Amino acid sequence: MAPVRLAESSYFSCVSGSIASRYSAAYHYRFMYTAQSHLSKSRCLLFLALLAFSGALCLGPNAAIAQESNEILPLSQVRAGMQGYAYTIFAGDQVEKFDLEVIGVLENFLGPKQSIILVQLKGPKVEHTGVVAGMSGSPVYLDGKLAGALSLKLGVFTKEPIGGVTPIQDVLNPPSQTAAAQAATQQFGLPSEASTRTGLPSGSALEPIETPLVFSGFQPAALQQFANQLQGYGIVAAQGGTASPRPDDGRLVAGDMAGMVLVQGDASINSACTVTAVQADRVYLCGHPFLSLGDIQIPMARSRVVTTLSSDLASTKIVNVGGSIGTITGDHLTAVTGKLGAPPAMIPLDLTLQVSGAEPAKQKSLHFELVNHPKLTPLLVAITTFSGLTQNSLYGEGTTLHLSGEIRLQGHAAVQIENTFAPGDSLSPDGLPIALTMQNVFTRLFANSFEPAKVDRIALRVESVPGRKSFAIESAWLEKGEAAPGETLRVRVLLRPYRGPARVEETTVRIPEQASRGTTLRILVSDADLLNRASRGFAFAGAGSGPTGLDQLIALLNRERRNDRLYVGLFVPAPTLLWDDKELPNVPLSQINIVDGRPTPGSVQVLRESLASEASIPLGGPVSGVISLNLQVR
Repeated sequence: MAPVRLAESSYFSCVSGSIASRYSAAYHYRFMYTAQSHLSKSRCLLFLALLAFSGALCLGPNAAIAQESNEILPLSQVRAGMQGYAYTIFAGDQVEKFDLEVIGVLENFLGPKQSIILVQLKGPKVEHTGVVAGMSGSPVYLDGKLAGALSLKLGVFTKEPIGGVTPIQDVLNPPSQTAAAQAATQQFGLPSEASTRTGLPSGSALEPIETPLVFSGFQPAALQQFANQLQGYGIVAAQGGTASPRPDDGRLVAGDMAGMVLVQGDASINSACTVTAVQADRVYLCGHPFLSLGDIQIPMARSRVVTTLSSDLASTKIVNVGGSIGTITGDHLTAVTGKLGAPPAMIPLDLTLQVSGAEPAKQKSLHFELVNHPKLTPLLVAITTFSGLTQNSLYGEGTTLHLSGEIRLQGHAAVQIENTFAPGDSLSPDGLPIALTMQNVFTRLFANSFEPAKVDRIALRVESVPGRKSFAIESAWLEKGEAAPGETLRVRVLLRPYRGPARVEETTVRIPEQASRGTTLRILVSDADLLNRASRGFAFAGAGSGPTGLDQLIALLNRERRNDRLYVGLFVPAPTLLWDDKELPNVPLSQINIVDGRPTPGSVQVLRESLASEASIPLGGPVSGVISLNLQVR
């Protein structure tokens, strides 16, 4: 195993040594005074003081040197009553030291062979703040050796700063993801023996120290719309900002802060926790999982602490996120691991809002980049789209929003996006349906069982038109109730606009030449969703037959009808066979019986009607309702 790096070589310009950290000199120089006044001893002390002073000047105001052992302390050598210390940042870039005492070792606490060291933090700062969100990963030293990473805290409203430490062997060698499939917010009851020793009530529970997810450029009102989903991930939202990248962002030492980059650009979402150790180009942080994602490829960035906010409920660090410094490669039970170097590629998202109906038309564009991960990307697309739209200076409630755009994927056709959304009477923001629509599309793309969806770029355009443009289907009728094969009939539809006079729209349907005389045809006047369901059955809802590949899924998404059009569909009484992504109308019953007898029941669906033809009328606003008409073939 390579030695653990506790400091960066760039700090050795004045003092040589293989291991050092930028810690306050107050914790590392103690002068023992005696009653003796011998001149030689005074001169010696004066010489040592001058030497220390010159070294401090050489290193700069925030870079006092402390030699730390690169040895690690096995869990078997940890005993109750041992005195130690840990490092973290409370403000700025200054890594500070605080003391602690071992209360005991909790064997098999997190799971089989997953023990925890229970400690009590000491010192004026930690006794004031308690265990702070963002402190997870703080390196803990016992007998001058690296013993583990601070990772757990004792509930909320506790007066005693008591925490749990993940043993260093488990941090440097995380267990497999199967053992890490625990919720990030899981609580662990404190054993009665430990409760008695600390004077805490029985039933006290340890829980992972929160890893703040820093939202920069997002208003709390925007996050509230997705609060349930965020809580499902165990995410604790925190406010923060961004800092300009620095040349020394990648020079991490134990006690610094770093985390994952989920979104960056005109707004950002980043996690932040403390670095436990740096081993060559490998970085170990947090001491517990962030989201238990397993092996991942997510950009890693430097985090810089603005200040630490003390609270009886939950103290936290307020941080700015700096530049990208590498890749987070693992998110496991006992640590988040990363690798210094170039970050992985992210998905560009361009969002443009245009306001029509005004002279001149106004337009504003935003740019974001998101991680490519099947669990995170759909939610991040929704949050980022909603926030970018509703916090745009051109956005206003009470307007009709037309969404268009495309999702470009590697090696596949683009997914075309087009829909219209009118203001509603509920208290939810008018822009929320756009975000949920995008989340649904990405969920279907990333949840496919065929191949990973590699997204190259997302381009979205939202046009805002003043007023509420929506239409309800009130009635429909044919010019006559019967027709001959090959004949064309007019269909009239009565529409009721929102707070406007009723209007009549007209289109035509043509009776198929092969229609049998004496049969009854059905004409469905409806919105897009109901015609989708009538022509695709329960396969439209994701059950039954479906696509057999990503190309077929994209084709289905692009064939779905748009909600700002009035549809008139002609159905004939002949079975339609839905086989995977294919629609086979007018299939003879004998062939259906043969095909549907395959050993994979449910992969084929049979509808009693076939959609012979359809017509649509664009209306510029969402349409709702359905009318079914019967037509006799004479």
